[in-house]
Amino acid sequence: MSLEKAIKYGKEKRMQYRPPKSYDFSCRNHGSCKYCRDNRMIKYKRQKQRLEEMIRDWVYRELE
Repeated sequence: MSLEKAIKYGKEKRMQYRPPKSYDFSCRNHGSCKYCRDNRMIKYKRQKQRLEEMIRDWVYRELE
């Protein structure tokens, strides 16, 4: 059953697209637009930065 048909007959509760968001009009919650993806992935970006700093420190100590 297509999304439009499911909405028409009340089987599907989500809307086809949410009302316009402040960043991307075609975005759904937890979507793949850059804004939503960056918000979801912030924890992994911070973790990656910490690991890169640890590696840099380790390499620097090895060179001394």
